[in-house]
Amino acid sequence: MKIEEYICESAERLDTFLAKQISQTRSQVATLIKSKSVWVDNKQVARPGVKLKAGQKIRIEFPEPKVAEALDVDFDVEILYEDEDVLVINKPSGVTVHPAPSVKDATLVDWLKHKGIRLSTISGEERHGIVHRLDKGTSGTMVVAKNNESHEFLSKQLQDKSMGRYYIAVISPPLKDDVTVIEGNIGRSAHNRLKMASGLEHGKPAKTVFKQLALSSDERIQLIACKLYTGRTHQIRVHLETINRHILGDHIYAQSPKMEKSERILLHAYLIYFIHPTTKKKMFFQADFDTIMHDIIDKKFNLERLHEVLDSQYIINSFTTDS
Repeated sequence: MKIEEYICESAERLDTFLAKQISQTRSQVATLIKSKSVWVDNKQVARPGVKLKAGQKIRIEFPEPKVAEALDVDFDVEILYEDEDVLVINKPSGVTVHPAPSVKDATLVDWLKHKGIRLSTISGEERHGIVHRLDKGTSGTMVVAKNNESHEFLSKQLQDKSMGRYYIAVISPPLKDDVTVIEGNIGRSAHNRLKMASGLEHGKPAKTVFKQLALSSDERIQLIACKLYTGRTHQIRVHLETINRHILGDHIYAQSPKMEKSERILLHAYLIYFIHPTTKKKMFFQADFDTIMHDIIDKKFNLERLHEVLDSQYIINSFTTDS
């Protein structure tokens, strides 16, 4: 069991203080507190809103991962890279990242435990190892933390933007401009609880940059690259909807009845880069498309052009640092 101790320097809420110390959200910290893993001046606390005083000592005893139960994990996941600190995978479309009350099928976390992969415990029992997530339908690169030190290091990179993620999507209709920058607060839609919406006062700031890659042979759909500067739920889909563009296969955000159909949403986390927690070297990983996305792209787009625009260096160079 890993134990960490901190001294509070000024009066503030317990969950706010710990969120800064271990680079996690307040909700993730609340999960740790409610799981009876946190002590203040050697007294166990169960409420995230406890008010701390200057000089108080806070101790966290991070729980060990529980032994995985026998689960019906009927999928496999491609491992792109693995060492003692991190695991980089190509998540399949249709797999939910972590358990939730509404999720009935095996999740990525279930698969990780089923495989006996050592995971960080900093995010609570249901999110062991999960530094960042992908929507259920989205496939592609994810980095998983195998210990708490790596988890903290990677989480800080998400916050300071030293971790980068590039997505590939097939959309309709095509973008008008070569590069499109969209910024707007994203929050839960008041009209549909399954959806997020942009431009909401109560939402969180979000920024996405879109880059044209290739136009289909019939010029009806377009292959684009997307770079996230923040990580809000459904961010790419919401920002595209604000300019009346939609990803093929997306059944939540409005699309034209005339749009071509796809059995999965054609959104793929193509590239990820981050600084390794131990070596401190910048690492880049690229994940191939699955058969469904491959077939549609190969069928609709010029293969010679695709070879150029899907080159990882071409995509990275397409986004300037001041976009």
